[in-house]
Amino acid sequence: MHYAPLRLALVASLLIAPAPVFAQNFSAGYKFLDAVRGAKGNEIVEILNQPGTTVVNTRDRVTGDGALHIVTKRSDSLYLRFLLQKNANPNLQDKDGNTPMMLAVENSFGEGVDTLALYKADVNLANSSGETPLIRAVQRRNLDMVRRLLKLGANPDQKDIIAGRSAREYARLDTRSPAIQKLIDAEPVQDTKRPRVISGPVL
Repeated sequence: MHYAPLRLALVASLLIAPAPVFAQNFSAGYKFLDAVRGAKGNEIVEILNQPGTTVVNTRDRVTGDGALHIVTKRSDSLYLRFLLQKNANPNLQDKDGNTPMMLAVENSFGEGVDTLALYKADVNLANSSGETPLIRAVQRRNLDMVRRLLKLGANPDQKDIIAGRSAREYARLDTRSPAIQKLIDAEPVQDTKRPRVISGPVL
């Protein structure tokens, strides 16, 4: 996970004065996302220490991925916590509307789900198809993840757009996962109206 470079960079950042401000432009955002992809701790700390910088929520022009998407895909707990501490938006959406929470569910990254929730990630924020993290967990038949999401307040009755079905309905249709159906059916019926979140800047 390349933790050592980040730890050294964090320590070093406390001992040196911040460098001049980076211009908030394409090159700054590109450099930041490249550093995150390469787990280049020194560069990440240097960039985020610039006064007034907002690149932490920059999204890739092609994929829409932000830094949180990148580190969540590799189940990198250390970088995930660091970026959230630097005010990364936990509800940032990629080009398909997927949040870091959705990616954590897809990767069975339970610690990531808990960390994102701690920093106020919306567990019910759907992607462009209306799929919620809970719907995705049900479809993947991940009992542990379903249980985790329900404890965090996931709405089992929020419907997707493509099929018009909720996590509760998907669970009832999938006879291969009776434990998940039982778990969700124990939840009271909830309101299905949820607000959407506008994503951040694109580099």
